[in-house]
Amino acid sequence: MHAKESSPPDGGYGWVVVVSAFMVMGLTAAVLKTFGLFFVEIQEHFDELASTISWITSVTIATFHLGAPVASSLCVKYSHRAVLVTGGLLAFSGMNTSTVSNWCYLYWCFSGLGISFSWTPAISIVSHYFSKRRALANAIASAGECAFAFTFGPLFQWLIGQYGWKGALLIIGGIQLNICVCGVLMRPLTSNCCLEAKRSSSTHKTFNWMLVRRPEFVLYAMFGILAAMSFFVPPLFLVPLSYSLGIDESWTASLLSILAMVDFAGRLLCGWYANLHVTKTIHLLTMTITLISTSLMLLPLANNYLSLAIFTGFYGFFFGTTVAVHITVLADVVGMSDFDSALGLFMLIRSTGGFLGPPLAAFIQKPLNKMRLLTDYHDFCGNDTPL
Repeated sequence: MHAKESSPPDGGYGWVVVVSAFMVMGLTAAVLKTFGLFFVEIQEHFDELASTISWITSVTIATFHLGAPVASSLCVKYSHRAVLVTGGLLAFSGMNTSTVSNWCYLYWCFSGLGISFSWTPAISIVSHYFSKRRALANAIASAGECAFAFTFGPLFQWLIGQYGWKGALLIIGGIQLNICVCGVLMRPLTSNCCLEAKRSSSTHKTFNWMLVRRPEFVLYAMFGILAAMSFFVPPLFLVPLSYSLGIDESWTASLLSILAMVDFAGRLLCGWYANLHVTKTIHLLTMTITLISTSLMLLPLANNYLSLAIFTGFYGFFFGTTVAVHITVLADVVGMSDFDSALGLFMLIRSTGGFLGPPLAAFIQKPLNKMRLLTDYHDFCGNDTPL
């Protein structure tokens, strides 16, 4: 017989946890999201092709996902607080090793693992602290990614200009040490709040790998793979795309700020709407996926700053609405008793999409760039010139 589940606090100290998670999202996901600003600098430093440099983000994202089951298991065995502090130290180490040419490949592992050990427990503990307001709490916590990305865009560009890309990464690593402070604030749930501690000893002591046998979880994991193949691609290639369109560098940074701003609005609005319980979260997620897919298909039509800013705005808003509810839907699909295990497995399976997405986009970009150059040459020489 399963122990009767008690309702989480749904408030109180839970809001401190939400604010801490908000900060963690900003210091991890927002840094990864705005890494495109370093793309050209690193490419010029190592004199490599765009497809080669894209593996930096690709492997970091894959490590982030692959480390999630480990992070979840450690949360179960020890505490969310301990794992989060470890994640902060790993993220700091990753940024420092990335500045040494002979050790730059360690950045992929350390930084990805640091993000994983920070992001996973932060998202997990928020869901444990809330039930009725879970969608709103998750939306607020995840909004930290956009709030920080809004300021990180111009800040990182300024740091690169002042200290170079290596100096900028060192400073960012120091900022990421604040993850450890946020981790200390992640107070474990006690029996005074709910029966979580008791349930943990009976049902959460081991990682539940058998979730892969549940068809509803497998279907949701398939969604995660396809989503990860596209989620991180637009921010990564937005900067090179704007350069190829002849857009000035100062305006390019504003595109990332626009992306973060509308993303922020999308998360909060979707979280607020989901909290009204008018529409089932799974149905709401289906609608947001349809809209973000449509936005991505229209994005290549942009040919100047204004059109690129408009399409970026649409993509960013619907991206935010999707992110706001997809973790809440996962909790609804598997139940809170298996949520920690499900989150780790979901991220692990989703890693294949994150791993293949950026290189695949860079591979597709090559023939598209050639077609654009041929089209421009044809327009320049006249319509009678054969392509």
